[in-house]
Amino acid sequence: MKQLAPGVERLAQFPRPIINVYLAEDVLIDAGTTWDRRRIFKQIKDRELSMVALTHVHPDHQGVARDVCLERDIPLACHADDVDAMEGRVPVSGEQITNPILKRLQSSWEGPPHKVSRILNEGDEVAGFRVIHAPGHARGEVIYFRESDRVAICGDVIRNLSYATGLSGIDEPPEMFTYDPAENRRSIRKLAELNPSIILPGHGPEVTDIGKFEKFVEALPAD
Repeated sequence: MKQLAPGVERLAQFPRPIINVYLAEDVLIDAGTTWDRRRIFKQIKDRELSMVALTHVHPDHQGVARDVCLERDIPLACHADDVDAMEGRVPVSGEQITNPILKRLQSSWEGPPHKVSRILNEGDEVAGFRVIHAPGHARGEVIYFRESDRVAICGDVIRNLSYATGLSGIDEPPEMFTYDPAENRRSIRKLAELNPSIILPGHGPEVTDIGKFEKFVEALPAD
């Protein structure tokens, strides 16, 4: 694991961070895909966990959520707007524009439904982080923000990874996976207004050059 801020670590992934899972104190934030089960369980085996908290319910973030919760007998948390997806009443990828190949891949990533024991809303606290609703990519997308040192765990509000090249680069999430790109841009601006010191995205390495992030935000199209 790599420590990114006090009490905040990112689970390792070879050869580089592509689908990120974080530990904030004793809370696992996001749960990768079903393909990530071995790496996640190996890295958390000696760690005490009190909860799994999701940034949003998409196949690459909830893959082993149920398995971790069942093995550790801990609750699962996500935003109110993603509860139906996590509990299996609506499709996890229902609003994404996809094709048969991607649909098959996502199906292999997607973890089974599981009861959400803690429903998150704006202003709630998780491991010392404030919950900020940031929809657009997913209806229940949230940012976890710690006021004391301005650490932001932002899920897929932004990414720091090119899916074409695998290289780092700040960008919006792909429109085909985002039900409302304009709404997501408003959430990106909401992230910028927090004045974060470091941004921990769902995909790619941490963003430490906040000046570069600010320039990216300034260049976004108007809503």
